[in-house]
Amino acid sequence: QVQLVESGGGLVQAGGSLRLSCAASGSIFSINSMGWYRQAPGKQRELVALATSDFNTAYVDSVKGRFTISRDNAKNTVYLQMNSLKPDDTAVYYCYAQIFGSSTRRYENYWGQGTQVTVSS
Repeated sequence: QVQLVESGGGLVQAGGSLRLSCAASGSIFSINSMGWYRQAPGKQRELVALATSDFNTAYVDSVKGRFTISRDNAKNTVYLQMNSLKPDDTAVYYCYAQIFGSSTRRYENYWGQGTQVTVSS
């Protein structure tokens, strides 16, 4: 079984910073993409940032220049550094990973439990 455990959410004032972490554990052979999605109340879940195993990255336009995604492949961990936060960034942030399981022998998509980020104006 594979688990993604997130940490780092919270309440911050506009202009502040937060760092999210997500560690994958369990029966893992390899990890392809890791990233972060978010879902605000009444809105669809959207991709925020994605990092491939060879460290290529992609961001939604609204966070470019403010958010930075990084990975530590040795620790099966992905991070999201969020700077210059805005009230529009308020959402539940979900970690995502595409993992090749040691026991399943196939790629599957996994999600974290979600962590709340609230940015006050």
